[in-house]
This record gives sequence, structure tokens and C-alpha cells, in this order.
Amino acid sequence: MKRNRKGRKTEDWNIGEKQNQLLRETEYAVLVGAILENQTEEQIQEYLDELEFLALTAGAKTKKRFTQKMKHPDSRTFIRKGKLQEIADYVEAHEEITLVLFDDDLSGKQVRNVEEVLKVKILDRSSLILDIFAERAQTAQAKTQVELAQMQYLLPRLRGMWTHLERQKGGIGMRGPGEKEIETDRRIVRDKIAALKKDLKIIAKQDQTRRKNRGQLIRVSLVGYTNVGKSTLLNLLSNSEVFAENKLFATLDTTVRKIAWQGVPFLMADTVGFIRKLPHHLIESFNSTLDEVRESDILLHVIDVAHPQFEEHIKTVQKTLMDLGVDDKPTLLIFNKIDLYRKRYFDDFLDKATKQELEENLLENLKNTYQTDAIFISAREKENIDLLREKLTHLVKQQYVVQYPYMAKRW
Repeated sequence: MKRNRKGRKTEDWNIGEKQNQLLRETEYAVLVGAILENQTEEQIQEYLDELEFLALTAGAKTKKRFTQKMKHPDSRTFIRKGKLQEIADYVEAHEEITLVLFDDDLSGKQVRNVEEVLKVKILDRSSLILDIFAERAQTAQAKTQVELAQMQYLLPRLRGMWTHLERQKGGIGMRGPGEKEIETDRRIVRDKIAALKKDLKIIAKQDQTRRKNRGQLIRVSLVGYTNVGKSTLLNLLSNSEVFAENKLFATLDTTVRKIAWQGVPFLMADTVGFIRKLPHHLIESFNSTLDEVRESDILLHVIDVAHPQFEEHIKTVQKTLMDLGVDDKPTLLIFNKIDLYRKRYFDDFLDKATKQELEENLLENLKNTYQTDAIFISAREKENIDLLREKLTHLVKQQYVVQYPYMAKRW
């Protein structure tokens, strides 16, 4: 087993992984962000805030952040030598640090070169997200999707990560031109990717059959940025107990519940949350899960209105929905956590009437900005839930008239 300069094992690199039903002790991390052209220090700090939350979700606490302004990343080490040495000195002085997280994707060569200097494990944003997904995956479908994303992430990085495989095989039965081990590894990974894609196609067909068997019911999907309260809202609206937690990507598998209000039945699905800089191969791997969104009739876009960057979150989700080809579906914007918004942004000395007027103006501005209906709620405090039910029931009835007019006559 390899050990680094601090005597720690360097091969057991899964953060927060359970061993013998117990979590490993908390790791301590350093975050690294690059301020490229057309980016500001404030933007990068926002990205690093999110990276810190990702690290915490994975089981690591952040000790310090490093940023560097540059026109483009260094092809060898991503950041420049001076900044890399500054990080190395800090890591050397703090024995508890075992992990350095980069907010951007690194090549295999960059990971290897940075690792040689820092002597601790190096992860980029994509590999950290994949680690969280691997820990959260529960069903066979989610596990297969995560493994496929990991293989797709690994394939282009094999040369940089595994340079010890660049030698020729030898021995009895392996003489002659042979095949480099790196090429063998690539072939194995490609075969694994092909096998996983085949498995996912089978799962997708089974899910499609399951969806067809649900009958002619209007389908509603909860979509939104990760950790905005979608699962909490589903629990509230359906009187169920879907797993909800104040961490990123608490939900990986789609959960569907049948609901009936005012005698109007419909299906509601909770889906995996989106995030900025979500690895493209991760979206590809989760296509079968996102089919629930594609086949839905109504989208409930849940937003954490108390988050300082909620408008950026809306843009991220809208772009993802556009990429999925579902941005034209009837959508209701649900601005959740309005109770937390008041605590953060309303002065304690404002009277009730003034606060109400400010809220009404804000809601009207948001409706005009996004050209769709919107509502403020608090899933935790159960505020405006009855109004949400009314709006959603109206939308569902409208869709029944369009999709199944003969069924709409029942109510």
C-alpha cells in the first residue's frame, strides 16, 4: 500500500465512504479556484461557496481557499508555479489537510503533476460530484448510472493517471508486438461503458413500460437546483416520507407519488437536482432518470428564493431544461423558503403592511422577468400551500382538457 510523505495511505481516496457501517473520520480540504477572463473575484467566491458545500456533503471540511487570476489554465498544473508552491507550503504546514479540491476539471496529467508537488490527493469538481453520487446511489439504476459516468470520466484521463502502464507486456504468451497496457486498460473501460449502456437501455425500457402502466394521468415533475426543497415539498403535497436532507444531491432516484385534489388525480415526480458545472457525461448517464421530466405534462420549478444566487440557479435549471428539450412545457415557478428570505433581507422595524407590499412587488417583478406564473411558499412552515394546491389543480385540469378531454368531463 502506497503512503504519502505524511505516512497516510494514498489509494483509499473515497471521501465519506462507509466502512464497517461507520463513516471515516472527517477529512480537511483546501479549495482552489481560477479567475479567468470575463470572471470576477465575487463570481469565483460564489463557485467556491458551492464547492465547499459539495465537500461538506462528501464529508470534508474546508480549511482555506486559494484563487489565482490568469488568462488561461496552465496545461501542466492548471495554476501557475508560484501559486502551486504557495499551496504546497500551506499544506506542508497543516498536517491535517489530506485533500485539495479544484473547482474546474483537470486532465489526468494535471492531476499527476499537482499531486507530485502537493503530496496529497487531488480531486476536481466533477470527481467530487461523482463521489457524492456514488455514495448516494441506492437502486440498481442509480448505481449503474453513476458507474457509467465514472467510466466516462476515467477514459480520457487514463494516460495521465496511470503512466506506469506505458510499458509493454512481457512473458510467455505475450511475446511479439503485443499491446501496451494502457491500450488494454482503455479497451477494458470502453467494454465496460458499452456493457453499462446496454444495462441502462434495459432499465429504461422497463421504466417506460412502468410509466405506460400508470394509465392516462397527467404527470407533474418537480425540477430545480439541488437542495432547494423539492423532496420536502413532495412529502408535504403527497403526505409521504421521501428522504430529504440539507445536503446536495439527497435525491438521485426519481420518486413518483399519486395525488388527488378536488377529485382530480395526477402523478407527481421528484427528480435529481441540477447544479452549475454539472459534468456533461453525468447528465448523459442520468438520461433514463430525466425521462420522467421529458414525459411530464407540467413542470414545478422549485427555487430557493433566500439563496443569494437564486437567479443564477434559475438560469442553470432553464439551460438544462432547454438541453433536455422540455423548456416549452407549462411551468409554475415556486419560490420556496420565503420565511428565510424575510429573516435575511427584511428589516425588523418594518411593519407588516410594508413587508407585504415589498413581497407583492418582488413577486410581480419575478413574474414579469420570467414571463410565467409564480408563487412564494415555505414548505417548512407550510405557508401558502393551499394557494399552491389551487394553482396546481387549475394547471392539471387545463392539461386534462388538452390531453384527455373525455376524462376532464368527470370533474
